[in-house]
Amino acid sequence: MVSPDRTPPRASLELLRAEASDELSVLIEERLRRGEDPWEFMEELPTVDELVVLTLRAENIAAYGGGRPSIARNDRVLRQIAFDHPPLARAVWRLLGSEPHRRWDLGTRADAS
Repeated sequence: MVSPDRTPPRASLELLRAEASDELSVLIEERLRRGEDPWEFMEELPTVDELVVLTLRAENIAAYGGGRPSIARNDRVLRQIAFDHPPLARAVWRLLGSEPHRRWDLGTRADAS
């Protein structure tokens, strides 16, 4: 039996990074089309590796029922991602303990109107 903290097998890290880079480009374009100043929002956007980690985290959550994980389980999943993908360890450590993880998404921010 596979532990619910384990990340389900996925594509190569290079492919995940390419997909995340495309997603980041979409996020930037979306914000620019809304007329936002890139000097104001670029620092709050995730890095490509942070997007990869969040994608792997989301896939793990979906694979094990889709419910919001406890803080402890979330941290275990993130640490497992770092263990399974050492090049992502730095991004994992930046995300550990930071909520909401999608701070760049206006739909998840408390100050969004």
